[in-house]
Amino acid sequence: MTRSKEHIWPIPESVYEIENYMKQRVGLGKSFDLGIRKLIILKKEVNIYYVNGLCDTSYIIQLIKELVEINDHEKLSTNLFKVIDNRLINQSVERIKDLDQLVLKVLSGLIVVVMDGEDTAFAIDVRSYPGRSPQEPDTEKVVRGSRDGLVENIILNTALIRRRIRDERLRFEMLKVGERSRTDVSLAYLEDVADPDLINILRKELNAISTDGIPMADKTIEEFLVKQGFNPFPLVRYTERADVAATHILEGHVIIIVDTSPSVIITPTTFFHHVQHAEEFRESPAMGTFLRWTRFLGVLTSILLLPLWLLFVLEPSLLPEKLAFIGPNEQTNIPVIIQIFLADFGIEFLRLAAIHTPTPLSTAMGLIAAVLIGQIAISVGLFVPEVILYVAVSGIGSFTTPSYELSIANKMARLGLLILVALFHTPGFVIGTTLLFIFIVRMRALNTPYFWPFLPFEPKGFMQIIFRRAIPGSILRPSIVHPRNRYRQPPKANEK
Repeated sequence: MTRSKEHIWPIPESVYEIENYMKQRVGLGKSFDLGIRKLIILKKEVNIYYVNGLCDTSYIIQLIKELVEINDHEKLSTNLFKVIDNRLINQSVERIKDLDQLVLKVLSGLIVVVMDGEDTAFAIDVRSYPGRSPQEPDTEKVVRGSRDGLVENIILNTALIRRRIRDERLRFEMLKVGERSRTDVSLAYLEDVADPDLINILRKELNAISTDGIPMADKTIEEFLVKQGFNPFPLVRYTERADVAATHILEGHVIIIVDTSPSVIITPTTFFHHVQHAEEFRESPAMGTFLRWTRFLGVLTSILLLPLWLLFVLEPSLLPEKLAFIGPNEQTNIPVIIQIFLADFGIEFLRLAAIHTPTPLSTAMGLIAAVLIGQIAISVGLFVPEVILYVAVSGIGSFTTPSYELSIANKMARLGLLILVALFHTPGFVIGTTLLFIFIVRMRALNTPYFWPFLPFEPKGFMQIIFRRAIPGSILRPSIVHPRNRYRQPPKANEK
């Protein structure tokens, strides 16, 4: 039976028709995790549908006790529908009249109660999704700060954000994405602050997603939203920290929360959003500024250090006399550019191996890589020591980049610059860096200039990027998000 999205199929009044529908369409009796509990209450049949593993069994048992006790306390002439409605001891009970909604509620982890002779069912939220408790994310650790990171449960994630923003204008707008998966996706924003045009664009794009499912959660959502193609630079920012997500909501950003994902998407974002870290805001403004500058230096090092060093190796005349020591002191049969690529990809191999290696073995793997492979490779003449040094420093610069996606994009840009320098020397370096800069400047993420506030230049925004200002001095929200309310602090408080 082919069904249209626009057509509403009412719930039959016969519980037997509902049961047949569940058997034919949903697999009741075939799928072991899909269950039904049949009760006789006041001589009428009442069925309860549920999915094992997604429901809290203790709640279901308590509800069944309440329903069974109706036989002992009510007369046969009693209106069963009203009695059951009053006996459902749960804070979240919804009436549904559509078969599609009935199936969706059951498969989402709710239990549905249907009664013979009634065309309305009750959906009770007793979900208990399997998952872990909030803990500090590995990719965004801080020395001082909260340790309750986001998890794979969208309900917990919204609660962690709501705990930090107890404002009546905070909205969590729920959508369903995926023809088969029907994954919960939520837009989180401040109604009186966020740009309504951005909210409408995101809502429209999410509703327009036509795919069978999004098992890769937020990454799939990102690819539908920004249509990145083969552009390596990230156009949205991810975070697994609830405090970072709440901070961006207060600034006027719109957050996309996807069920089954421990990270949320921050929109809109620029290049400089990807190099910010929560640690900067957990320290004093001076220390935060120092950490920020150090991070900027690390990002520049990860992109430009190796191409510059290779350029000086190929053209020593560019070096002043005091820096003439830069460059390999030994001659090898392997060209320097090949050594750089081998060492750079070797570090990438180690990074991937560290991800896939069990934790008890990771230390041993590091010793093998550092002591045996590195030292022996130098001893046999495969690498000169300077190559290992500069590749290692460049790799450390990549690790200082808070955004994992940006660090990989910077590495790809570095490899491209290395090839241009090896082929064309100085013109290759100049042309390569210029093209890279133009490429980044011309990028737009959700109609937002990627290199703001540097280009287009905005003095106040640029100063906030260069210096970590104290919170009392951060009066205005970033103009890049087009906030409806520009002031983060009441004007009267600002005048004082």
